[in-house]
Amino acid sequence: MKTNIMICILGILSLTGCNALDKIKVLSTLPDTDSLLISKNISAVKTFDNKTPIIRINTADKCQTVEGVGAALTHSSAYVFHHNLTDQKRDSLFRVLFTPQGIGINYIRLCIGASDFAFGLFSYSDKEDMTLSNFSIAEDQKDVIPMLKEILAINPNIHIMASPWSPPGWMKTSGSMVGGKLKTECYGVFADYLIKYLEAYKKEGIHIEKLTVQNEPEYGTAAYSCMDMTAEEQKVFIRDYFGQKLKASGLETGIILFDHNCDNPDYPISILNDSVARTYADGSGFHLYKGEISALCKVHEAHPDKNLYFTEQSGGGWAPDFDQNVRWYVGDLFAGAMNCWSKNALVWNLALDENYGPKNFGCQDCYGVVEVSSKGLIKNHAEYYAIAHYGKFVQSGATRLSTTGDALKGVAFENPDGSMVYMAVNNSNEPKEVLIQSDKEMFSYKFAPGEVVTFHWNEK
Repeated sequence: MKTNIMICILGILSLTGCNALDKIKVLSTLPDTDSLLISKNISAVKTFDNKTPIIRINTADKCQTVEGVGAALTHSSAYVFHHNLTDQKRDSLFRVLFTPQGIGINYIRLCIGASDFAFGLFSYSDKEDMTLSNFSIAEDQKDVIPMLKEILAINPNIHIMASPWSPPGWMKTSGSMVGGKLKTECYGVFADYLIKYLEAYKKEGIHIEKLTVQNEPEYGTAAYSCMDMTAEEQKVFIRDYFGQKLKASGLETGIILFDHNCDNPDYPISILNDSVARTYADGSGFHLYKGEISALCKVHEAHPDKNLYFTEQSGGGWAPDFDQNVRWYVGDLFAGAMNCWSKNALVWNLALDENYGPKNFGCQDCYGVVEVSSKGLIKNHAEYYAIAHYGKFVQSGATRLSTTGDALKGVAFENPDGSMVYMAVNNSNEPKEVLIQSDKEMFSYKFAPGEVVTFHWNEK
């Protein structure tokens, strides 16, 4: 790799002294080349150009704690992991995916019942039964739960979120898991259904930390499991049914509002404006298929005491530019969401096969983080490399720090162990040398055009 590197530490600006910076870890990706996730250490030199733009990391301005990045263990993802890989190969892949020695995924999303990546339409109570005596997660016990347990054995600190694509069809005006609305008389039983799901997973030794009430509630016309749910309906469901029942259950699971696109931040804001409903809400979730990531900032400004989560984004055949995708995920999505107070950043499927499936009447060419073919061959997509730039260095419980300077798209963190991380993208077509300054350290790096870099160092 031909990137020129210059590092300097000088007592200038707000710096009052010079600490010897023995080692800064650098993870570099040039997406349009074979230089992917190149690790190196860089050392100090004593000069720099005063005209070089500066990114200042404001270590005193501590923002939200962050939990991690990751993807969804859909029923399709679990299937390809379980059936397309030998036990040994799967163990090896899981150690790459779910530890910092690999790419450091630390957050998983689950589907409550069938999504568009499953085998057919199913719920956990397919026949009408207001008592839910026929409730069963047997469908999840085929692949999802075994795979999740293997993942947790490797990384027991994985954060888990779950989302329903639809209630059972008999609870809805459509009589099907496709389309329709939740019947008013079924608000209570749907709340019981979600609690039974949480309890069933708890019996399996799996704690689900967060639950969104409805995936994409403004998209009720899909050919797969879906449901239309207005903000008013979601408010009533949470305020008068689910929130109370969940609290009474004693389960420690946070309720996440909305779980849909950034074009409508007023949806969760309107629910949080209700003095009772807001007491049951942990925060709001967003996707970025429409709108701007700044929508998260708007919700934070309206309700700064509530959390924000980025819950889904898929890549696919409609956007095949690998190098552009890596840069976009790191700079626009991950840095963008976390600079707007998100505690996480999740992409869609963890894994799909060589035919973009198994599919269930939905996206026909979505990518997984990895492709696992029917013959057990593994291919990494852009999501894999983007996740690595975060997951290898940012620890769960890290604090996001504010930054000043617009030379790069980036985001900074202070880890619980005191180490510092700065992740950034040079979207320019030209090389760009930038000074990066924290309280006690300053260093310079010459970014190649389009280069993605994560820096990791200790403040001494």
